[in-house]
Amino acid sequence: MRLIHGFGVAVAIIAAAGAAFAASEYEGAIKARQGLMRLNAFTIGQMAAMAKGETPYDAAAAQTLADNMVMLTKLDTGALWPAGSDNAATEGTNALPAAWAEGSDIGAKYMAWSDASVAMQAAAGKDLASLQGAMEALGGSCGGCHKAFRASQ
Repeated sequence: MRLIHGFGVAVAIIAAAGAAFAASEYEGAIKARQGLMRLNAFTIGQMAAMAKGETPYDAAAAQTLADNMVMLTKLDTGALWPAGSDNAATEGTNALPAAWAEGSDIGAKYMAWSDASVAMQAAAGKDLASLQGAMEALGGSCGGCHKAFRASQ
């Protein structure tokens, strides 16, 4: 009986270790993509503050921010999105399984963000009105993806 109990404890320990491994298997990818999202939010937030008049418009700074945003869209982020790293399968993420679902339009939404970033790049350094005009499309592209593929926080 003692052998069976010891075996049961060993199985429980191995199962717990397996669950911890599964949770941590995607930890690096999840943290990296969350970092990328924070960088996007910070960059857009700086441009939005100018657009709203919360900070003075600075053409050079706006252009640098927009250039940075375009560079972010060019990163190959495929490794940050492994299947199984969604919030239904892994703790610590708000990414919905819909992002990986058959027929998902996440690629189209990513392209909308990329296109809006390029439009912002063309507008940001011109003048405040141009920056303001490009903000709606940029913010809309972010929101479009988040509404479909990110759980509410």
